[in-house]
Amino acid sequence: MHTVETRADEWPATRAEGQRRLAAFVPSAGRSYATTRNYDLGPHDRTNVSALSPYLRHRLITEAEVIDAVLGRHSLTAAEKFIDEVCWRTYWKGWLEQRPEVWAEYAVDVATLTANGGVFQSKRMTAAVRGETGIACFDAWAHELVATGYLHNHARMWFASIWIFTFGLPWQLGADFFFRHLLDGDPASNTLSWRWVAGQHTIGKTYLARADNIERYTNGRFPFATGLAEVAVAPGVTAHPPMKKLPPRHSAPADGEIGLLLTEDDLAPETWPMGAGTVVRIAALTPDYDIKLAPNVLAFKRAALGDAMQRSHIHFGLNSRMLPAPTSGSEIIEQLRGLRVVTATVPVGPGRTAIDRLRLGGLAITEVRRDWDDALWPCATKSFFNLKSKIIPTLRAQGIGQPQGNLFA
Repeated sequence: MHTVETRADEWPATRAEGQRRLAAFVPSAGRSYATTRNYDLGPHDRTNVSALSPYLRHRLITEAEVIDAVLGRHSLTAAEKFIDEVCWRTYWKGWLEQRPEVWAEYAVDVATLTANGGVFQSKRMTAAVRGETGIACFDAWAHELVATGYLHNHARMWFASIWIFTFGLPWQLGADFFFRHLLDGDPASNTLSWRWVAGQHTIGKTYLARADNIERYTNGRFPFATGLAEVAVAPGVTAHPPMKKLPPRHSAPADGEIGLLLTEDDLAPETWPMGAGTVVRIAALTPDYDIKLAPNVLAFKRAALGDAMQRSHIHFGLNSRMLPAPTSGSEIIEQLRGLRVVTATVPVGPGRTAIDRLRLGGLAITEVRRDWDDALWPCATKSFFNLKSKIIPTLRAQGIGQPQGNLFA
């Protein structure tokens, strides 16, 4: 039986905490990270990775801020591996934005598989989510995920591979399990990573977890893993849906009164590309989606929204002692009725569905897209390496890392 003690204060859901963690990690973001990043040292030692993903996922800190800070200390060559990892998140988002049907199909698959019991209630499924399969590494990761809301990226790949190829469980249910329990659970990164392991992203190319690889990159914590699948055949491979063109970029109103709408997808509104309009009211959309999130995940999101609300009232000069609580649906419509509503781009996923419902309820919402997304999302058409070729031009164009003069050192 693998148990992991969870601490309520392990992941403070604030921008200040994201900035603090970034500052602490920056010295290690160069060659040290490149050398040690693949090792899963366990829930009590994450010193070889940044542990910034919950903050990046909710944009309590942004990709541009993170890379700028890292390039203030390291050359581009030294920090390349870390920058790539940050940009993978951008790649996944851009790819899914141009193929939203993939998310819609995944959501339908999860609903179908869980209807009337189905695989969701099978003994294999129950053992997997409870961490009672008898495969020590897998069971440890299941407990760690539920207890802490986090897993090392390498462990996520191993876990997904064992779920799909050793236990024969649908990848969609594994992705759903992760999405409900990960503090950094992201519709694009999570769903598409599971598809990649299952051979659905790079069509037919699967990822197989091997006992020797697990032993090596866990520093021997899990030796002699037995019972793992020896082959990984992609289940039900299908072609990608046709790409859709990204919607045009919109700007915030240049004048007049604005209602600001905060969502969990971008909680650094003080860095949004805002116009000269006057923010007179702020509302926060709670992540009370149709998907039932784990209590610690929901608590993190609500706390992050509260932090963003507090900062927004101060930044835009509103009375911070009169903060409305994060809310949803008809209450949001009442709070912002009659105003031109501005929010940051809400990517494909449950947040997008919630925004669409608000529009149907009568809110006129303008989504402002960040320069980072506008430059790189259109490059996420095929493999990551197409986007990777655009990273340096984007850093140049946006002045990221350049004041220190070491970008190409």
